[in-house]
Amino acid sequence: MKQDTSRDGFFERVYEVVEQIPEGMVATYGQVAKLVGEPRKARYVGFALHVNPRPGEIPCHRVVFADGRICEGFALGGAGAQRRLLEDEGVSFRDDDHVDLSVCRWPAGM
Repeated sequence: MKQDTSRDGFFERVYEVVEQIPEGMVATYGQVAKLVGEPRKARYVGFALHVNPRPGEIPCHRVVFADGRICEGFALGGAGAQRRLLEDEGVSFRDDDHVDLSVCRWPAGM
């Protein structure tokens, strides 16, 4: 039977963790999943952030893929918007599409 992750509070736990990511740092989807106690649900973290109920309050732009890649389908204006938001916070990039995780990865749960 498929679990309704929003009903069991998963989405809200994701939002609570993401709200803790400091400005100028990023976390990965898998890292957030681990921090909410569901290490195999990185994809569900993405689903939760895609329907962010409090844009501007929940900094979903601070969550990236495991290799540091930003999200092409960023809900608030695409990858360009996510990159601008991160650059405005001082996040370093390795190239056009990847943040430098060695410099700006949030150490929580590591």
